[in-house]
Amino acid sequence: MKLSIAVAALFAASGAEAFAPSSRHVVSTSIDKATKGGVLVRRRGPMYMSTTEAPATANGESVTTNGASSASEGSDGNSSPYLQRRPRPEYIPGRIPDSNYVRIFDTTLRDGEQSPGATLTSSEKLEIARNLAKLGVDVIEAGFPIASPDDFNAVKQIADTVGNEVYDDGYVPVICGLSRANEKDITVAWDAIKNAVRPRIHTFIATSKIHMDNKLKKTPDEVVDIAVNAVRFAKSLGCDDIEFSPEDAGRSDPDFLYRVLGAAIEAGATTLNIPDTTGWNMPWEFGDVIKKLRDNVPGAENVIFSTHCHNDLGLATANSLAGALNGARQLECTINGIGERAGNASLEEIVMSLALKGREKFDNNALYTGINPVHITSTSKMVAEYTGMKCQPHKAIVGANAFQHESGIHQDGMIKNKSTYEIMTPESIGLMRGESQSGAGIVLGKHSGRNAVSTRLRELGYDLDADKLNAVFTRFKEVAEKKKGGLEDEDLEALVLDQ
Repeated sequence: MKLSIAVAALFAASGAEAFAPSSRHVVSTSIDKATKGGVLVRRRGPMYMSTTEAPATANGESVTTNGASSASEGSDGNSSPYLQRRPRPEYIPGRIPDSNYVRIFDTTLRDGEQSPGATLTSSEKLEIARNLAKLGVDVIEAGFPIASPDDFNAVKQIADTVGNEVYDDGYVPVICGLSRANEKDITVAWDAIKNAVRPRIHTFIATSKIHMDNKLKKTPDEVVDIAVNAVRFAKSLGCDDIEFSPEDAGRSDPDFLYRVLGAAIEAGATTLNIPDTTGWNMPWEFGDVIKKLRDNVPGAENVIFSTHCHNDLGLATANSLAGALNGARQLECTINGIGERAGNASLEEIVMSLALKGREKFDNNALYTGINPVHITSTSKMVAEYTGMKCQPHKAIVGANAFQHESGIHQDGMIKNKSTYEIMTPESIGLMRGESQSGAGIVLGKHSGRNAVSTRLRELGYDLDADKLNAVFTRFKEVAEKKKGGLEDEDLEALVLDQ
């Protein structure tokens, strides 16, 4: 999608630096070829937006760009401007050179697809994976390869294509396959992902008493042995990026978690993912879990701690951010928050929270991600369309009402200064509002005030005197009381012509 160059300007001032320019994401038409262990690697070059001046943010402050001063052209001869990000640190399994960097692990294609009724075809998964790469997610959990032949083929296709498209700044997403903690699952997962530039195996076993007693019928000692053997086997296959998850960690005994996670590290795990599988924890509880694990697990300094939070109590995003506050440096999430039961932590909520608040509200850490947020809206719409799971209108960031205003008081503020009621601009997530709805998301309904109505009338070319404006406004209120969905421009013009 071609975006106006003005997009680069349209950020709330509090988040402007978080979206500073980098050199990726819009792909040129030329692809260089290289090899990685005999595997063809497609190397994609960046295209640059031309900026001759520093445009204004939503509240009038300027945003400077980092030297993106030329525009490359694609085969159609048109430049493709895009938003730029801060450069991300080098990818190293088990370590992040910049302690403030937060990896984004997207599991839309695995946990998201487990939403009842959200089946995706292989081609749909590939399209979503390509959009996730445009977003710049660090890890794409492409699926559960053992689940079905189609799932295996979809994961392999993503690993072989998206997992080999390396951008000029070195970015290529990690492609992850999920497996239970047994050799068959792990072998199938490895076969699906091994041709990616950066493959990762994610294996798991439950550690809560209720799961061990009722589901697994295993003792704690047996669970530790299974976890260790799973990680060792994954490493023996040649995988050097291994994630281990103690399922239902949020309800597991802390001392047992210290034991099993320490054993997993010793066996070769590089990321420890801590799931609040049932959405049971409060944010302060989950943050404390992460802190205590980092303080008490032997070898904790040698791995990345991750969160995987479910939304059963509506706290998945809050719990994920509490994890980041307490040292987690990978956050697992899904587009639109889809997933089992009430869903997962929402990628767009996590990303924009860190973009707007990460520099100042996480103790002494200036947390940031490598996400390019201008692709949020298009990815959200794609996932909603392909899964058939539409967002509720009031969904944060991507809901239809997220950047719309009907209250007269709010509309008056938005007309005078958009930052009175919007902490980010819709353009910052790729939603091009343009000049419709007075350029401020103004929905003319029964709660609208005189300023909103008169402003829209002037935009439509009607400069009414006070008496006629009063008459139109009175009639507007009468109609708006009965008309659901608000009045469109033609409705408003009809009221003028009736006077």
